[in-house]
Amino acid sequence: MFRIWYSTQDLANWLIQNTNLANYPHTLSRLAESDANNPSQFHRMPGHLKNILYLDAPDIIIEKDGDPIVAIEVSKEAGTGHNAFQRFARIAAAVENGVPAVYIYPEATFITRQTSQRWDRINPNIFYAMERLMQIYNIPALLFYHPTYYRTHSNVRPTNVHTKGLRNDQNFPSAPDSNDPEMREFFNLINLILSRSLRGRVALPLINERLVVNRRNWMQQEYMNKGGNTRQWSPDTATIVVPTQALLNFLRRFLPPNYTFGDLLTSRDDTVIYQIDARFRGDPYPGALSALDYMRCRVGKTYEDRDKNLALAWERVHYDPSNQTIAIASTKESSINDFISALSSVRASGRCLLGAPNFSALRGYEIPRYYMQARYGCMFTKVKHIRVYSFFADVILFPDGAVWREG
Repeated sequence: MFRIWYSTQDLANWLIQNTNLANYPHTLSRLAESDANNPSQFHRMPGHLKNILYLDAPDIIIEKDGDPIVAIEVSKEAGTGHNAFQRFARIAAAVENGVPAVYIYPEATFITRQTSQRWDRINPNIFYAMERLMQIYNIPALLFYHPTYYRTHSNVRPTNVHTKGLRNDQNFPSAPDSNDPEMREFFNLINLILSRSLRGRVALPLINERLVVNRRNWMQQEYMNKGGNTRQWSPDTATIVVPTQALLNFLRRFLPPNYTFGDLLTSRDDTVIYQIDARFRGDPYPGALSALDYMRCRVGKTYEDRDKNLALAWERVHYDPSNQTIAIASTKESSINDFISALSSVRASGRCLLGAPNFSALRGYEIPRYYMQARYGCMFTKVKHIRVYSFFADVILFPDGAVWREG
């Protein structure tokens, strides 16, 4: 029995109609994205799905007899700058748990601005980030282009400006055009995954299947074709690499004189700092941070397996090599208290039930949710960007404070 967990039912029905799912017994269930967004339902999600949802929820997860076999994310956004990575944490969470992931993303999106109209093309670094995922986990993380009129109208204005040049399905308007060659290849991949799940244990790893190998080779070629190796692209362009000693000297501002750092930060000579020149907030920065981990720091399957520390800085960083120090600008008025308040509000708002003084304080429908939090704490109850930042960043820096891990 297959189960299709979905965020948008129209997209799930589109997938069923165009793949062999229609030929097999299946059920549909709505995804509860997180305890923060859906506190009345998230605690009912199976534990193996919580492992995938701990960072962010994909659009679709397909299960076979209770085992996730693929996660699918569909985006219609323009892929310039940091935006192509906005949902990367969803892809990473699936792959880190051994689940193949598919990202459907436009090659270009036609954007109308006050003074111009143009195609915003995909940032080729997304191909590199997904390739690094595959290199580390040996699990497919594949990208397919959402159908658009870009190839036929790259130098002219498309007729469907109101839908940003995207080609949507006639039967399922919120889904990509099912007749497009890219989508036919995507459906072939899903059918392959379904077939393998029905056969039970398969000696050949999925990543070595010819269809997957061909798509992976295509992604590498697209990275080259779009100039991925010719210059730096976002979010790389927003990073600075400093000696870890300079980072530690900055952190000592907030510590007693005789404090000794643990082995984690000090074991790595250099630190990659992702600088965000904005007030403290979420998208698209959480996904970009997770992508930087794989592109610049990660050499193994956990955050401990990095050859460089990964730091997130709110505002620009200035490195002084002569004094081995860093300084952080404060022009955007970001503060460590923005981070603290985002966490304290979880307890203050009543979303985290662990502060209940006694059993009678819990309403009946809250009891299973309380028990979920007894196991996991409030990890799913925090807002998404706090979950992602805290998972990927070794250090989070503000002009007036910092937090970091040492193990």
